[in-house]
Amino acid sequence: MSYCDKTRSLDKDHVDRIHHDTVHGFAVNDDEALFERLVLEINQAGLSWTLILRKQENFRRAFDGFDIKKVACYGPDDRSRLLNDPGIVRNRQKVDAAIYNAHVILGLQMQMGSFKAWLDHHHPKALREWTMLFKSTFRFMGPEIVNEFLMGTGYLPGAHSEDCPVYNDVIRSGAPFFKTKTR
Repeated sequence: MSYCDKTRSLDKDHVDRIHHDTVHGFAVNDDEALFERLVLEINQAGLSWTLILRKQENFRRAFDGFDIKKVACYGPDDRSRLLNDPGIVRNRQKVDAAIYNAHVILGLQMQMGSFKAWLDHHHPKALREWTMLFKSTFRFMGPEIVNEFLMGTGYLPGAHSEDCPVYNDVIRSGAPFFKTKTR
């Protein structure tokens, strides 16, 4: 049974199904939304994705709506606030990675115009190449985080099988993987 089949059997309000049907693998064009996805993937490491999805609104609140400029300006008081917030994952390395990665994204925006433009510039790559690029650019990046981030934002295949009911919706969203697949 594929992931697509499993989520179909869940209750219609289940966070996994909602995410599967409306977010996972779909194209993301907004830098704040990409940053949010990166932070959530980092925080998922070692935990269940369902837990992260249930805490997503708490993360949005705690990280000022994933406003990249605001997060990049976080100082010691903000770190302390985040590390004491029971609504999110209170892990110093993950919090520090979010702040550091916000700085990196600001630099990418200055250099390339946007985080999305940087991703598009490097697309397509194999997972191994993406992982090396992400490890040399960001913090708290391993192959699984990179894979899930890129698959979840449509840059790598695997988010949905061809027989999944939302497969064609993902293609219509303009997911980068499908654009290169049809070239």
